[in-house]
Amino acid sequence: MQNTEISNELSAVRSVRSKAPVFVVGSPRSGTTLLYHMLLSAGNFTIYRAESQVFNLLEPRFGDLSVASNRERLLRAWCASSLFAKTGLDVAEVSEKVMASCRNGGDFLRLVMEAMAQQQKVERWADSTPEHVLYLDRIQATVPDALAIHIIRDGRDVALSLQKQAWIRPFPWDHAKDLEVAALYWEWVVQEGRKCSAELGERYTEIRYEDLVLNPRAVLTELSRFVDQDLDYDRIERVGVGSVSHPNSSFAGELEGGVFTPVARWKNSLDARQISVLDELVGETLRQLEYPVQTIGTPMGTRKSLARMRSIYRAYFGLKYRLKKGTPLGRIFMSGDFSWV
Repeated sequence: MQNTEISNELSAVRSVRSKAPVFVVGSPRSGTTLLYHMLLSAGNFTIYRAESQVFNLLEPRFGDLSVASNRERLLRAWCASSLFAKTGLDVAEVSEKVMASCRNGGDFLRLVMEAMAQQQKVERWADSTPEHVLYLDRIQATVPDALAIHIIRDGRDVALSLQKQAWIRPFPWDHAKDLEVAALYWEWVVQEGRKCSAELGERYTEIRYEDLVLNPRAVLTELSRFVDQDLDYDRIERVGVGSVSHPNSSFAGELEGGVFTPVARWKNSLDARQISVLDELVGETLRQLEYPVQTIGTPMGTRKSLARMRSIYRAYFGLKYRLKKGTPLGRIFMSGDFSWV
C-alpha cells in the first residue's frame, strides 16, 4: 500500500513537471532564440514569436501590479504594442482577466500564456526573454512551478555579436572599447544569473550553446528529462520554427552563401591583441565555464588599466540593475524603453 502511494505521488510530480512553464534565459546573443524555437518545434508549447519582457521591462516600468491603476497603465501600453499583437488574443478578454486576477508580473505572464495555450490547444508554454536570467528569483516567487534553462555561450563570441549589434554602449571615453565592454556585460550577466539560480534547485539547469549546435541530439535528450517531454530532434528539424530553419545570426554574410560557423567564431575574427585583452578581462570566468583560454600575456600597465575598467563597468551594471529592479527609479530607467516592442 505504501509503495502504491509513493508511486502515485511520483506520478503526480512528473505530471506537473511535464506541463510546467519553461524559461529559456541567458546573456543576449547566447542562443536563447534557437533553443526556444527548438522547444516550440517539439510541439505542445504555445507558439509565441516574441520575448515577453515581463520581468525586465513591464514590472520595473509599471510597478506594483496589485494596484489596479498600474494594471490599467500596463494594459494600455502593452495592448498597443507588438507584444500583444503577436498573441492573437482578444483585447477585451485578456484585459478582463488581467484586471480581475493579476497581482504581479508572474500572474500577468501566466494569464496571457495560458490564454494562448488554450486557444492553440496545447498544454504548456515557454518564455525566451534572455535578461530574465537576472530575475530568476522573481520568477521563482511568482511562477513557482517554472523550469529554467540557462544557455551559456563563449563570451568572446557573444562579445563579437553584441558589438556587431551595437547593443552595449560604453561610456563616451571608452567609445573605441565596445568589444571589451560587451565581454564584461556577458560576464556580469552570466555570473549574476548563476547566483539567482540558487533558489530554483532542481528546476534550474545549464547547457552550452556549442554543445547544442555541435551535438544537438545528446543535449536535447538531457533536456527531455529536465522538462519531462520528448524533444525529438527529427521532429524539431522537420517542423523548423524560426531560427531552427533560418539562423538568427548577426553575421549576415555567413547566411548569404558563406560558411555558417557560429562556434568559436572569435578565433578567426579577433587579432592577437584583442584576444589577449578579452582573456585578461574575462579569462577567469571563461576558465570556470571550461572554455579554452589562450595565454598570450598582457603588459603590466595594460593589466592594471583593464582591471580598473572591469571594476568600473561591473559596478555600473550592478548599480543600474539594482535601481531598476528594487526602487522607484526603475520606472525612470524604463520610461523610454517600451516604444520599440
